[in-house]
Amino acid sequence: MLTFFVVLTGWIFSLSLHEFAHAIVAYYGGDTSVKDKGYLTFNPLKYTHPVYSILLPLLFLFMGGIGLPGGAVYIETWRLRSPQWKSAVSLAGPFANFLLIILLSIFLYLSPTKASGVYPGLAFLALLQIYALVLNLIPVPPFDGFGAIEPYLSQDILEKIEPIRGMMIWIVIAALWYVPSISNAFSLLIFRIADFFRFPLELVAVGYQEFFFWK
Repeated sequence: MLTFFVVLTGWIFSLSLHEFAHAIVAYYGGDTSVKDKGYLTFNPLKYTHPVYSILLPLLFLFMGGIGLPGGAVYIETWRLRSPQWKSAVSLAGPFANFLLIILLSIFLYLSPTKASGVYPGLAFLALLQIYALVLNLIPVPPFDGFGAIEPYLSQDILEKIEPIRGMMIWIVIAALWYVPSISNAFSLLIFRIADFFRFPLELVAVGYQEFFFWK
């Protein structure tokens, strides 16, 4: 039960931090409308979209422990002062996940590695942050990786992408779910990053089990 609470609470906080990062960079980049919309806060209710920030992230979390990032901040990109600011706004969300990965890795490294208390939940939460980071950096819409390169793409390319823009997330999800070579390569990348940050993978496994099979 404790692991379930730690993971769910931490995941909601990380979604809010991710969206707040987009908003604060957009604010300094020229889109002051984010302040009027109430985005400059850690209140998760301000980032609530019934599908993109609640349904899909929780669905994938409970179906397979995949950290699918949410998306609920509307940025008026025409207000931003330059293409560089547009890229910075897109990358701010993944950067927030990256900071959480670093903080959690330091905490887990300095803390006693034991399969009790909050440690299994934090270890599993750390792995979810890696999932969110890597997924977000995929350079296709609607992920932040595409938002980072979009300002530099030609109008011709953007026009070709537009008809399938709304389908791309489902294509990526289907590929990760049903194409073994892609799924295996993605999982390998996730665990190599976890190993780089010295995540205690045995504790991640305990957290995974306790999250899905808590009593």
